[in-house]
Amino acid sequence: MVETQPPRLSLGPVRRADGAELVQANRDSRDYHAPFAHPFITMEGFSEWFATLCTGAQAAFVAREAGSGRIVGVTSLSQIFLKGFQSAYLGYYGMVATAGRGLMTEAVRQTLAHAFTEIGLHRVEANIQPENLRSIALVRRLGFRLEGFSPRYLRIGGQWRDHERWALLCDDPRPGGMP
Repeated sequence: MVETQPPRLSLGPVRRADGAELVQANRDSRDYHAPFAHPFITMEGFSEWFATLCTGAQAAFVAREAGSGRIVGVTSLSQIFLKGFQSAYLGYYGMVATAGRGLMTEAVRQTLAHAFTEIGLHRVEANIQPENLRSIALVRRLGFRLEGFSPRYLRIGGQWRDHERWALLCDDPRPGGMP
């Protein structure tokens, strides 16, 4: 008999009802996110972000710790292209209160399973600032490979920032038996 571990987190689509809790978690994690991410810290910011989810080819998820329901982080698939490309960009950020326990790795793993199994994507790309060593370690753990470097690729916190391009294909080998 194979013993399975109980899930450590749940991953579900972002709902409007998550707004106030996400705003507070983002406020509490502001220093932890900087300088790599600057997520919304007001309800107005949440509403603007949430509205973009309803108008484009993207999906966003809230990861919650099993048992407590505490927000672990947010993951997203943006610019989902189907037909011949079948690709999307992966985004994610964790919260300081649950950092260092591997929960965001699990949240991203579940997001990738959704991307490859439910949406039917062929490729997922993550663009990461070279100084963001924790984020690079996370994608490496999940089997992503470095594909290149993009100078001044994305504007974050009012500055154009360099990024490394990491990618995972649906049929790439992945550690840990991930689908």
